[in-house]
Amino acid sequence: MAVLLLAEVSIGKLNEATAKALTAAKTLNEPVHVLIAGEQVEAAARAAASLDGIEKVLVADDPVYAHQLAEPLAALLVQLAANYSAILAAATSTGKNVIPRVAAFLDVMQISEIIKVATPDTFERPIYAGNAIETVQSTDAKKIITVRTAAFPATGTGGSAPVEKIAAAAAAPKVSSFKDETLAKSDRPELASARIVISGGRGMQNADNFKTLIEPIADKLGAAMGASRAAVDAGYAPNDWQVGQTGKAVAPDLYIAVGISGAIQHLAGMKDSKVIVAINKDEEAPIFQIADYGLVGDLFAILPALNEELAKLGR
Repeated sequence: MAVLLLAEVSIGKLNEATAKALTAAKTLNEPVHVLIAGEQVEAAARAAASLDGIEKVLVADDPVYAHQLAEPLAALLVQLAANYSAILAAATSTGKNVIPRVAAFLDVMQISEIIKVATPDTFERPIYAGNAIETVQSTDAKKIITVRTAAFPATGTGGSAPVEKIAAAAAAPKVSSFKDETLAKSDRPELASARIVISGGRGMQNADNFKTLIEPIADKLGAAMGASRAAVDAGYAPNDWQVGQTGKAVAPDLYIAVGISGAIQHLAGMKDSKVIVAINKDEEAPIFQIADYGLVGDLFAILPALNEELAKLGR
């Protein structure tokens, strides 16, 4: 049999989370089909078809899938499930919303946020905020899996998979409905896929300091901006900047933590970063235990100095 990967589609475009989840799907050693469900998703279908290692792209182009609501998407996946040994999705807000419903309808266990495929029925996943790694073996005939994309590189392009259109599933019981959405527009890279992330914590003291101290450095480095939960809860930064156990998991090439003490919940979302730089005035802050480079000092002096040095380098 094959495995089915639910693609992450936003505004008709394929999210990079799909290419990362595909890397995990391919390690199951079975043909991979990708499901594109949405409205006006031709561009997303072409992008998926170009990914390496996909046997087929299934496209359900229907207004009912326009906003990726859990009920219609789950109904479609359940309808398709008989043909697949596993159904996967990235552990994004969409995947976490849809996949548990699919598992419940199929009466099988869900295997959440895997970071490694040991064998086709054995997986590793973090527990206790990443302090322990659990090995899970599933005897279910059908595996229902979400993938922590920070643990997998994106699959490259070069494929030319055929695209097959499929009909929408029968109407599911309506529990939720779409009201509206507000899209944040930014020239910066998306937080979850950025190569460089600079995050601020409660030590930033207010939202203005994020704008005046961190934003110029992020612009010069081409970095995404993030924040700890404490900073978000205090109103210093928007919710979609939150990095951590209850926010986004990131694994950039460079992660700069400014004024972040390093609570276990924050570390769970960024400790897989390739290089971690910590700036904090408390030399006993837990963040220094995982940092590759630590700078003990006043961030209100260090950040302006860093910005000046970057400007000298022409950044």
